[in-house]
Amino acid sequence: MSAGGLQPFGPDLWLADGAQVAVAGFCYPTRMAVIRLAGGGLWIWSPVALSDGLRREIDALGEVRWLVAPNSLHRLFLGEWRAAYPQAKLYGAPGLAQRAGVSLDAELDDRPPPAWAGDLDQVLVRGNRITTEVVFFHRPSGAVLFTDLIQQFPPGWFRGWRALVARLDLMTQAEPAVPRKFRLAFNDRRAALAALARILDWPAEKVVMAHGAPVQQDGRAFIARAFGWLTR
Repeated sequence: MSAGGLQPFGPDLWLADGAQVAVAGFCYPTRMAVIRLAGGGLWIWSPVALSDGLRREIDALGEVRWLVAPNSLHRLFLGEWRAAYPQAKLYGAPGLAQRAGVSLDAELDDRPPPAWAGDLDQVLVRGNRITTEVVFFHRPSGAVLFTDLIQQFPPGWFRGWRALVARLDLMTQAEPAVPRKFRLAFNDRRAALAALARILDWPAEKVVMAHGAPVQQDGRAFIARAFGWLTR
């Protein structure tokens, strides 16, 4: 998937890869999702850098009405999207308002707001010291949207000591996995298990990750494997 270009990933769902960003000395790819809701309007998940080309493609799909920051780490480009689409409502995960430098219209919780409840369900994965992530399920496409809780980087992405750290952190497994740092950061196992139970109730077929190749089939079984360490 080329940076900036929208690619269909199911009914009324498009993905776009953005520019790489540097975090703590590591370069990360970025990915966003665009969903056109049944009632009209576009729902933007985890916005990447907004290029002129990407903006033209998005504007051709419809009106941007909702910007969604699914955890407190994915906040780098919110300001430019807010400036480009001042009419859009900005929703953010718990903890984001204190770190993002932009004001939220609403904080996300376990219940989707009426504006997108007909198309999407959502769950807060609580109990993690790094961030509280909101996981979404898009019913028409059968796609679950994870941000940082599941990751996978291709062979050769990191080099030298970074490659060693990434391997130890389970970021370069043969299948996308929950990084070790996130596993160790869960200090409320009961809350995490409750969230996972709700996620596994969804009839998931596909899985989107901000950092990893999308899963195209058997999404629910894949999620169960990714969180097998939590349920053991």
